[in-house]
Amino acid sequence: VQLQASGGGLVQAGGSLRLSCVASGSIFSINTMGWYRQAPGKQREMVAGITTTGSTNYADSMKGRFTISRDDAKNTVYLQMNTLKPEDTAVYYCNAQIMTLVPRLEYNYWGQGTQVTVSS
Repeated sequence: VQLQASGGGLVQAGGSLRLSCVASGSIFSINTMGWYRQAPGKQREMVAGITTTGSTNYADSMKGRFTISRDDAKNTVYLQMNTLKPEDTAVYYCNAQIMTLVPRLEYNYWGQGTQVTVSS
């Protein structure tokens, strides 16, 4: 099983980006999906999460600016980021709790990260 994140890039403050993360491989089901980020010299922090029922949660600093969504038919989670700020600059990682086909066990998977840089 792999998670492939994409959509990062360089954007000016106030701009928008949409991140995508596709899960592939021997997947039986996907439980919670989410996004984390890690800025230089800082610990990785949670950005947003979404359950199988569509329930979402966000870090306080992202509320109202970021929107997480998922398309289960495509095994994909998205992060729409609006009104970006220079402090949003970080490597963004997708995360998913995935039950594999064989063995029928749930594991925690991480994507490779995608760089988001917001210039002032």
